[in-house]
Amino acid sequence: MTKAIMIQGAGSNVGKSLIVAGLCRAALRRGLNVAPFKPQNMSNNAAVTADGGEIGRAQALQARAAGLDPLIDMNPVLLKPESETGAQVIVQGRRVATVKARAYGALKAGLLPAVLDSFHRLAQGRDLIVVEGAGSPAEVNLRPGDIANMGFARAAGVPVVLIGDIDRGGVIAQLVGTHVVLDPADAAMIAGFAVNKFRGDATLFADGMALIAARTGWRPLGILPWFADAWRLPAEDILDIRSRPGGPIRIVVPRLARIANFDDLDPLAAEPQVSVDIVEAGRALPGDADLILLPGSKTTIADLAHLRAQGWDIDILAHHRRGGRVLGLCGGYQMLGQVIADPDGIEGPPCQVPGLGLLNVTTVMGQEKRLALTAALHPASGTDVQGYEIHLGRTSGPDCARAWLQVDGRGEGAASADGRVRGSYLHGLFAADGFRQAFLAALGADLPLGNYGAGVENALDALAIHLEAHLDVAGLLALAADI
Repeated sequence: MTKAIMIQGAGSNVGKSLIVAGLCRAALRRGLNVAPFKPQNMSNNAAVTADGGEIGRAQALQARAAGLDPLIDMNPVLLKPESETGAQVIVQGRRVATVKARAYGALKAGLLPAVLDSFHRLAQGRDLIVVEGAGSPAEVNLRPGDIANMGFARAAGVPVVLIGDIDRGGVIAQLVGTHVVLDPADAAMIAGFAVNKFRGDATLFADGMALIAARTGWRPLGILPWFADAWRLPAEDILDIRSRPGGPIRIVVPRLARIANFDDLDPLAAEPQVSVDIVEAGRALPGDADLILLPGSKTTIADLAHLRAQGWDIDILAHHRRGGRVLGLCGGYQMLGQVIADPDGIEGPPCQVPGLGLLNVTTVMGQEKRLALTAALHPASGTDVQGYEIHLGRTSGPDCARAWLQVDGRGEGAASADGRVRGSYLHGLFAADGFRQAFLAALGADLPLGNYGAGVENALDALAIHLEAHLDVAGLLALAADI
């Protein structure tokens, strides 16, 4: 019989995703057949699955922690923000609509059958499902039609462990306050609680744990100290993107308003000779960059306008005139061209806008989204790359004749005549150790051949050990219910 437990948070960004990943790896190390599940996620950092759809990148990391390939059933509803009030809705791996926030409120209750269908299909033949909530159940104004927190927990009969974030302060109020505002039937689903991101002597909070337990009746499961190696794992949320000081090779990344699939940056940030500088709006791009990297974007045309509003287009062109290198990935690749055309109004009103003009290519947006796990060859170094494509639009033009990657015998990407400007639709390039070494060598780095994948695996093992040392993992797993 499959068992399940759900991790919810007393607020957003309390560390739910990381805890679920750690629990999946801890369960795997205990010999359990475990899988992660998140009913609804909101993120532009997506992963392409083995069964041809897309899910949140966090669930792909959790799948890795469980020793599995990512599957669409691990995250049946994914919301990808396209504006301040609207998002693309992905259901069981496929785009079904683009809606405003108010319209999604009416739509979401009808998605519960698909969520439960994915949940029960994923559970078949497994020992344990570790479920992650979204945001906080304390947002009781969102409770009608909820599929992400207590609405799912009650529909599926899954007990909940609630996590508080002491680093923000007020953790007693977070946890006890959640108990106060919840409907009694929802509060009854919570079987235990834990406190995350503690710094210092955890014994000093023993009285706080006792107070929370007395006020709520929930079982205390432990105090988790801050996990210092969290940065070694792929970031889930745009809020988690940070500059990473390192060595002399400086890679500058303008932080686009709708930045997407920024996991491309993680292997670079892990290199000791590389400094990754994420440049926020309102700040000029540094003039001493070895590379300016334009990342993916959920809304390329709007982000190109945002880039110009910051004056970054001027900085990029000046960098190029000084002999600097520029790399664009996915949406960033589209921005480097001569023109981006959106005749069908995929990203907004139909329009055609000039690009940065550094590559002689043109992009035309279309209705069909390309989702693919892609194996490629980098002929210049003779190295193989395993990546993924997730984009709207097709790009063509003279500079595509200088494609610098090969996929199934065809060229992928484009390069300028001098080779200093390159673009590609392929995400995940830098996770390939040989390619990363060759690419950074061209920027002046002298690196031994690293092993990024082994670093992620080691960090997941360290996370599981961290949870086992500070959390009552056995007690938490004992709270899991048959489903």
